[in-house]
Amino acid sequence: MTASLKSIEGTGDISSVMREIGLRARAASRVLAVAPADRKNRALAGMATAVREQASAILSANAEDVAEAKGAGVTGASLDRLALDATRVEAIAAGIEAVGALKDPVGVVTESWTRPNGMRIERVRVPLGVIGIIYESRPNVTADAAVLCLKAGTAAILRGGSDSMRTSRAILAALASGLETAGLPAAAIQLVPTRDRAAVGLMLQGLDGNIDVIVPRGGKSLVARVQAEAKVPVFAHLEGVCHVFVHRSASLDMAKKIVLNAKMRRTGVCGAAETLLVDRGGETTNLKPLVEMLLAAGCEVRGDAATQAIDKRVKAATEEDWGTEYLDAIIAVKVVDDIAAAIAHIERYGSHHTDAIVADDDVAAAKFLTEVDSAIVLHNASTQFADGGEFGFGAEIGIATGRLHARGPVGVDQLTTFKYRIHGNGQTRP
Repeated sequence: MTASLKSIEGTGDISSVMREIGLRARAASRVLAVAPADRKNRALAGMATAVREQASAILSANAEDVAEAKGAGVTGASLDRLALDATRVEAIAAGIEAVGALKDPVGVVTESWTRPNGMRIERVRVPLGVIGIIYESRPNVTADAAVLCLKAGTAAILRGGSDSMRTSRAILAALASGLETAGLPAAAIQLVPTRDRAAVGLMLQGLDGNIDVIVPRGGKSLVARVQAEAKVPVFAHLEGVCHVFVHRSASLDMAKKIVLNAKMRRTGVCGAAETLLVDRGGETTNLKPLVEMLLAAGCEVRGDAATQAIDKRVKAATEEDWGTEYLDAIIAVKVVDDIAAAIAHIERYGSHHTDAIVADDDVAAAKFLTEVDSAIVLHNASTQFADGGEFGFGAEIGIATGRLHARGPVGVDQLTTFKYRIHGNGQTRP
């Protein structure tokens, strides 16, 4: 294993280092803002190639990060989020290519109209400027965030997880090769070179006005800190308390397939189902098979009285369980009177992230999709589709649950803002 990262990060005043990073990012953002689409795509193609060519170096760095994490006692879902293998590295490269294939959002006219005085007004997409991304564990976010920002003509300042620093550096080396190939500034993508948490505080202050938006991607404590302290706009979700509601009209086979995938495909992702709600009208046919399926899959079930009566292995759910993001093989199960009760439960305990209904009744499905106030709502599909790649965005920086600017997966289009262009022929205002 290489030397401790803290010993090789260099010395110097963190404030000065971060200030320089901000200044370089702002300068790079002005170049990116006017870079033609083919030049950005050339950089992205070079990045994908470099990731594949440098896969062994990326995996070697990741092995050191994983070994250090294991030594620190990290296990389970947290370790899974950190670890890479050949398949996941190839997915990073493929994700970069997918972003390259997307339509360039910069310069797209989203609306235009002509006023009675002959002036023509256009609303056009423009880059956000500089985005600071603060994330934990997942080293693939280094690539996902960087390439989405590049495609959107926006500079990125990345503060990766302390436990994935070596991996992020190795990935950044590949991304830098792509920038160099296209003649774009290296400062378009910068990785904060320290584990010191003071760097996060400086980013939240905006680096003297050089960060335009902050995107946190990590656990509840990280996101809560960002939302509480940030002096610049934030795209984020605090928790993914996601629900699957099995309506009385649901096909049991479909319900079993969706519930199992929503909970157990990957338990540590924000789109994993944390609560299963079963319509009382379908309780006699649906509850027992669903609970037994989850238990057989190794999932701990915490349920209400009706659910506990199904199987002695079901533990009693507490009030806290209904609002808990487990990120583990644990699920809370409750029988609700009807769809209105399901919607009310989701409104009270959910996090406005992702919620699904399984139903053959299209009227019930339409009611759920209309009335559940979440960033993503699904009918007859797993909550694990809460992912920018699955939406066709190529990748995502994160999921936003706020109501301003971005909501749901934050992809290329959400990393732009707009301005108005007005074309006249000598008009003056009377």
